[in-house]
Amino acid sequence: MKVRLTHIDGKLPNLALMKLAHWHHEQGHSVYLERGPQPNLFEPDYDMVYASTIFEWSKPVIGRLKDAFPEAFVGGTGTGGDWRTVEEHIGESEYEHYDYSIYPDYEFSLGFTQRGCRLKCGFCVVPKKEGRPKSTNTIYDIWREGSPRAVVLLDNDFFGQPDTEWKARLEEIREGGFKVNFNQGINIRMITDVAAEAIASVPYYGSDFKARRIYTAWDNLGQEKLFFKGFDRLVAAGVPPGHIMVYMLIGYAPGETMEELLYRFQRMKDAGCLPYPMVYNNRDKALKRFQRWVVGRYHWVVSWEDFSRGAKVKGETI
Repeated sequence: MKVRLTHIDGKLPNLALMKLAHWHHEQGHSVYLERGPQPNLFEPDYDMVYASTIFEWSKPVIGRLKDAFPEAFVGGTGTGGDWRTVEEHIGESEYEHYDYSIYPDYEFSLGFTQRGCRLKCGFCVVPKKEGRPKSTNTIYDIWREGSPRAVVLLDNDFFGQPDTEWKARLEEIREGGFKVNFNQGINIRMITDVAAEAIASVPYYGSDFKARRIYTAWDNLGQEKLFFKGFDRLVAAGVPPGHIMVYMLIGYAPGETMEELLYRFQRMKDAGCLPYPMVYNNRDKALKRFQRWVVGRYHWVVSWEDFSRGAKVKGETI
């Protein structure tokens, strides 16, 4: 049997596809990973086609995949509601095996120590899909022996699991000499002094393990006091502001103005952290331009007013 696994979106290796690759390899099947929705001239005829998608804005890509492979099984949060698990599809109650060979250039280890979330944010499907926080794997369950001691955690609410569990995971990181990336961020609005001190005690990094980085979010102006309360706790515990990247959700709150966006951005810039605008529907051109102004660091050399009108920097129109 020939099996096509289609990586639709997302920069990191896809765990669902890695599970499917392991299971099909165990059955003696040939597995092929592709990133394009339509087959190229050199692809074989497949007996089974899968695709996994994270973002709903990838629906047009899924449409092209379905045109090429009408019987394809498509899963993931980006489907807008079809949240069947790999285990349900392959008929297993639990399957925690991953085949990294489909991503030969990826050298780190990634996985979950917990699933679910305490919050119920309207833009997020995690609470609906996974429910309340529950512990799953240890650091040693996630780490693949022989690889660098660098683990990417995909937990949506690391500190939402019981205190005994998250403390045990951080102890495993410290004692095992691991570097860690909290890829989905930490919930800064609910962080305690104890949790802040625990974060400061481990070698946290960005997803490429080059820069020291902690990710978190400030989703709307109404969360200002809660955000800075948690931010101050992290800084007091020893996390430098410049290590904190803040995902700034824009384009979601009804009636949000550009003045309010600029206020949030400036508050974070003045605090010394790293704002990173995340455009909710990924299609609003004005908000995408604002994102470029921030992420491209143009805000250091040109005002938003000028940038939004297409100002020139070093002789080039931006």
